[in-house]
Amino acid sequence: MTNATITNNPLLIGKGLPPFDKIEPSHVVPAMTELLNELDADLAHLEANVTPTWEGLVEPLTAMEEKLGWSWGIVGHLMGVKNSPEFREAYEKMQPEVIKFYNQLSQSKPLYEAFKELRHSADWDKFEPAQQRIIESSLRDFELSGVGLEGETKERFNQIQLELAELSTKFSNNVLDATKAFKLKLTDKQDVEGLPESALSLMAQTAKAEGEENATAENDPWVVTLDYPSYIPFMKYATNRELREKLYKAFISRASSGEFDNKANIDRILELRKEKANILGFDTFAELSLARKMAPSVEAVEKLQEELRVASYDAAVKEFEELKAFAGTDDLKHWDTTYWAEKQKEAKFEFNEEELRPYFPLTQVLDGLFGLAKRIFGVTVTAADGEAPVWHEDVRYFQVADDKGEVIAHFYLDPYSRPAEKRGGAWMDDCIGRAKMTVEGKTSTRLPVAYLVCNQTPPVNGKPSLMTFMEVTTLFHEFGHGLHHMLTKVDYPGAAGINNVEWDAVELPSQFMENWCYDRPTLFGMAKHYETGETLPEEYYQKLVAAKNYMSGSAMLRQLSLGLVDLELHHRYQPGGNETPNDVRDRIAQTTSVLQPLPEDNFLCSFGHIFAGGYSAGYYSYKWAEVLSADAFAAFEEAGLDNEEAVFQVGKRYRETILALGGSLHPMEVFKQFRGREPQTEPLLRHSGLLATV
Repeated sequence: MTNATITNNPLLIGKGLPPFDKIEPSHVVPAMTELLNELDADLAHLEANVTPTWEGLVEPLTAMEEKLGWSWGIVGHLMGVKNSPEFREAYEKMQPEVIKFYNQLSQSKPLYEAFKELRHSADWDKFEPAQQRIIESSLRDFELSGVGLEGETKERFNQIQLELAELSTKFSNNVLDATKAFKLKLTDKQDVEGLPESALSLMAQTAKAEGEENATAENDPWVVTLDYPSYIPFMKYATNRELREKLYKAFISRASSGEFDNKANIDRILELRKEKANILGFDTFAELSLARKMAPSVEAVEKLQEELRVASYDAAVKEFEELKAFAGTDDLKHWDTTYWAEKQKEAKFEFNEEELRPYFPLTQVLDGLFGLAKRIFGVTVTAADGEAPVWHEDVRYFQVADDKGEVIAHFYLDPYSRPAEKRGGAWMDDCIGRAKMTVEGKTSTRLPVAYLVCNQTPPVNGKPSLMTFMEVTTLFHEFGHGLHHMLTKVDYPGAAGINNVEWDAVELPSQFMENWCYDRPTLFGMAKHYETGETLPEEYYQKLVAAKNYMSGSAMLRQLSLGLVDLELHHRYQPGGNETPNDVRDRIAQTTSVLQPLPEDNFLCSFGHIFAGGYSAGYYSYKWAEVLSADAFAAFEEAGLDNEEAVFQVGKRYRETILALGGSLHPMEVFKQFRGREPQTEPLLRHSGLLATV
């Protein structure tokens, strides 16, 4: 490999903003091969010369992790937003090599011993809390990565790590491919009866992309897919019950048969996770997972889930009975509930979500979101498009400045659904983390940069992206994660922003932001009609607030059901035993679902959160963190949401604790610094309208 090709490789720059305009799939293998060779040499050098000091251990180790994180992080990001056969091939070729290096690093005895010495050194008390926490979590991570393993056991553990990573990629690709493979082409006007114009326009746009040049919202063909912006409106509004059934069954059986079947992958993942946990001395994978989390034990998680389940179950049963009465039938099926719930909501609150769309064009929503950030946190967000290369023309770039006008962070926003190359859902990831850097004797702060990725309705027929209220709350949610990453005051990369924050506390800042979507000044600050500029009428606001807790018992029960299935699969389920994963889900559904799953329900085959994401034995984190976020928002309510000065003061305290401290302290300490006490479940039940049923 000549230097010329390596130096021209944009994936080897190793710092600053990724040059997305120059990166090709063909760069991945040569760049990662070269980089891993360098890192191997760096690691050998560090092991031979390590000293148990911050400068002699943590700094060089962090530099290596950051070098790898920069290049491989870009590749991982592009796998999510610009997936292609070429990228996949390169990723799958290099992923095992990257994991081998991580294994080598995290099982390095010399480094582990040096951390132990550092932990027990005379200097311990001189370290800042962030440094102490980085050292302690590094020790724990070494132990949970198998540093104490020898011989065959160590080899087996490393094989498991490799295979699990491959399975997770395979799982994710299968879901993407299965979602992409399903298309329902409709040519009869009756088949699309009930659908709003926004849905028909999107379906016509999809048909056009499939080569049907004459497709319009008014004229066939229309193509519906399993991508959320297409699937959800169809389930909500299509009067054709048979087609709803067809679509629903396709959705719940994604990636469960044929070439994209994930069933065997699930079995293997669960089997390997259990074996991995056992090797590390844990009885179950759930116990291994919780060793890195805020929740103290499986019992503590189950206690919280049961408390919330009892509060929401009766409410959900009652909601379903009312829905049946409204629909005038006792025979409500799974593909009917969304449809009738939408009709009942319209009847009850006299509005439908579609009527709100024109008031939520993306640009206005961003104005409202940024206005809120200024109001409660004193930061100013402005467009910086053109200052950073992007991976798709629709991606925006922004800068964040503090109250003195100093730029403190940046972020990318990739808002629209692109089912052909972008995985579903919404997420935030870090592009660059905050850090104090000393180069040639000069110290400066490296500013954080975040990726915010959504999958909302794209602009259609010359209209801007008109968002559903759910898409608005999703954007607020991801921006909350982004603020956690961007407003950190921690200068050590190992604990800056979302780094080193326990997984079940990391959703606190994101879920916290969702509450503001119902806050009057925030909503009226952004809800303006895209054509007339007219503000959302007051009656709509009242209806939106009234409808907030519509079916909230069912919604909470659904989340609890997913969390309980996840925990059961990773704690009590025996792979290869008498039960299948679907049996586990059916058993748990008896106390967590009003409508029992259909025989063909293979939802687990597309449950990427726990089989391809970071939520394995951790899906409960959404509810755990929602208790924290509801209680955090209650602090603003107690101060008085209409009292600008009080809101700003509480916002300042929230920013200085929850957002600024990142992973430098245990999340319970951070929460207590903000709230003055431990969290309580009462605000969550109150916000969900479920206190009365307790």
